[in-house]
Amino acid sequence: MPSPDLTDQQSVHKPIDYPEIGPKESYVLYHEELESLVKNFPTLKRARFWMTFGQAYLTHLEVLQNVGMTRIDPVVYQGVEIIPLQFLKAVLPNPGDLGQTTKGRTCIGNVITGVKDGKSKAIYIYNICDHEACYAEVGSQAISYTTGVPAMIGAKQVLEGKWRKSGVWNMEQYDPDSFMADLNVHGLPWQW
Repeated sequence: MPSPDLTDQQSVHKPIDYPEIGPKESYVLYHEELESLVKNFPTLKRARFWMTFGQAYLTHLEVLQNVGMTRIDPVVYQGVEIIPLQFLKAVLPNPGDLGQTTKGRTCIGNVITGVKDGKSKAIYIYNICDHEACYAEVGSQAISYTTGVPAMIGAKQVLEGKWRKSGVWNMEQYDPDSFMADLNVHGLPWQW
């Protein structure tokens, strides 16, 4: 089911108190990872993806939507057909160039609730990543770092033969222990 636009009054959001960061307004969004998770863990009763956005970001997004700059259908400008969103991408800064000015930290985690040994149990596994530390190490901000490092670890698992099966598999279908251990070694230590 698609998420409402972030600027829509019907969007699902609430403040979430993130460890080491504090409370941030967080929005439920569609994320493709949920599709394979619910398929591979059919007993899941609910899986949601939350993401934070500051009010300034949301205000800018709403203005851009209101003036038609987020449209993906072609419009004619001075006799030339353009797609407003592609034009907007061309005039905005390259996100890859913003690493040196990005400050703060990310918190990426999973809240897992269920029943174990007949008792309700909840755990929160998460990672905190600092934008400035990432930039000092690899020249990018933490969003790119927290995307790239897990991909590198997945490739490493395949090359080492730890994640090798015939066919196409999602990462949640493999034993997570060596992956989680490698997160600790390669700059994304997790806690719970």
